[in-house]
Amino acid sequence: MKKVVGILFVAVAAVLMMSSFAGKGSGIEFSKITLESAKKKASKSGKLIFIDAYTDWCGPCKRMAATTFKDPEVGKLFNKNFVSLKVEMEKDDDRREIAKRYRVSAYPTLIIIDGNGNLVKSVIGFKTKAQLMAIAESVL
Repeated sequence: MKKVVGILFVAVAAVLMMSSFAGKGSGIEFSKITLESAKKKASKSGKLIFIDAYTDWCGPCKRMAATTFKDPEVGKLFNKNFVSLKVEMEKDDDRREIAKRYRVSAYPTLIIIDGNGNLVKSVIGFKTKAQLMAIAESVL
């Protein structure tokens, strides 16, 4: 019995380790920081800021989070060139400022700004991998 429990423990530990490494480096790495902190980070690094303005109930938002944002090529492009934020537009602290300043009226709204908060580009709706990469490349 001890042998079976030991084998099960090792198997579970191996699966947990593999799953934790599998997600690394794939997809967009969204920072859990405020908009103000993102501006400072972007200014220091010379990157732009990418904001996914979404809601929990938005179907296209969920689809993008599960597909487009998790694509390794998208992640490589965005992680190299952007400070990325996800802002839940009905809950997060920065939602009011973002909604007002960048005129968010539908979800998802994908916003690209510079380190000073100036709008570079804003698009509405679900985007495929190719569409999102084209949007990013158009501002770089």
